Amino acid sequence: MTRASVDVALGTRVVTLRVAAVVEETAEARSFVFEVPEDAKERFGYRPGQFLTLRIPGEPPVARCYSLASSPFTGEPPKVTVKRTEGGYGSNWLCDNLSPGDSIDVLPPTGTFTPASLDEDLLLWAGGSGITPVLSILVSALVGGRGKVVLFYANRDRDSVIFDRALTELARRYPDRLTVTHWLQSERGLPDAGSLADFAAPYADFHSYLCGPAPFMAAVTEALADRPRERVTGEVFVSLSGDPFAEPVPVAADDTAADVDVELDGTVHALRWPRERTLVDVMLARGLDVPYSCREGECGSCACTVLDGEVEMGRTGVLDDDDIAAGYILACQARPRTGTVRIRF
Repeated sequence: MTRASVDVALGTRVVTLRVAAVVEETAEARSFVFEVPEDAKERFGYRPGQFLTLRIPGEPPVARCYSLASSPFTGEPPKVTVKRTEGGYGSNWLCDNLSPGDSIDVLPPTGTFTPASLDEDLLLWAGGSGITPVLSILVSALVGGRGKVVLFYANRDRDSVIFDRALTELARRYPDRLTVTHWLQSERGLPDAGSLADFAAPYADFHSYLCGPAPFMAAVTEALADRPRERVTGEVFVSLSGDPFAEPVPVAADDTAADVDVELDGTVHALRWPRERTLVDVMLARGLDVPYSCREGECGSCACTVLDGEVEMGRTGVLDDDDIAAGYILACQARPRTGTVRIRF
């Protein structure tokens, strides 16, 4: 481990990606395949289940997070899938305006909705466009892992099933490892916790990953209430109100600023941390490539651990009481409470 008291600016994290292809998945959903510049390929390495943050043009521009549907284990280029939402500026602008050959500003992949191991048995739950990160995990597990994969996929009707053909082909190719169950509201009504619990019963030892609309997530969570907390992982779609693409704002430290040692990628950086600024603010101002996306306490990308000292947080966002008790914080929400602090990413 090395220590640095003076940091070299790493430049902006924003990368402009060219749209290589647009795929119409359903009448309401499109996939956008990106071409990554050679000098950005290392930064765009990703784990299954992560997402990209796109800058949507406008006055002012807005930022939106979209999950990667592609798998890092297949050699395919990165791809996000966007489903139109009523009144959704970002999703409708992308589906109406982004064409092959166009370019768009993107932040590198991030997110915590990703399996620790692809070799364990997985019980995957998707509702609607929640299939996007789930498909990335599913394909990655089949190609890069050894476990069994079970998918429960709920949709309004057959025409709204995103990746229907791909899922059928995967089930044919991996008959001994993949089971796909479709639940169509048009035929069976909305799935309730009791039905979901019955479905999950044979897979008590599987690790569950779930993504979809809030009512679907709530029903699945209730159905899995008897499972160990660490065996149920959920993803939440984030609609950002701020601008994570904004250039870093200078940070001026005064006599009340705390001293913080931040361990990032094996290097410890000694920084002055003004008490009214967040840790992400301070690290960006010093040119550090801090992991973040929403800067609103909702995505968990900037989660880190307090090794010594104390901080306070305006919003705990995705962290629960057990996470906080274990020392986890969100760097985008954290401000120092003590004069010295040690942090590890």
